[in-house]
Amino acid sequence: MTKLSVPDMSCGHCKASVTDALSALPAVRDVTVDLTAREVTVAGTAAPDALVAALSEIGFPARIIATT
Repeated sequence: MTKLSVPDMSCGHCKASVTDALSALPAVRDVTVDLTAREVTVAGTAAPDALVAALSEIGFPARIIATT
């Protein structure tokens, strides 16, 4: 599981875009977005750097908060 900070998320459209981009990665099992905290939790085996890169490609800079 990887937790990301995505400070530029602010609305439902942002949430959908982030969810779609991360869910498209083959090693992602589940994506949970907390708009209030502006954090995303990703379950699966995708490399954290791949998650950050996928979000960057759609205009949402992110940083890794935690990995387990």
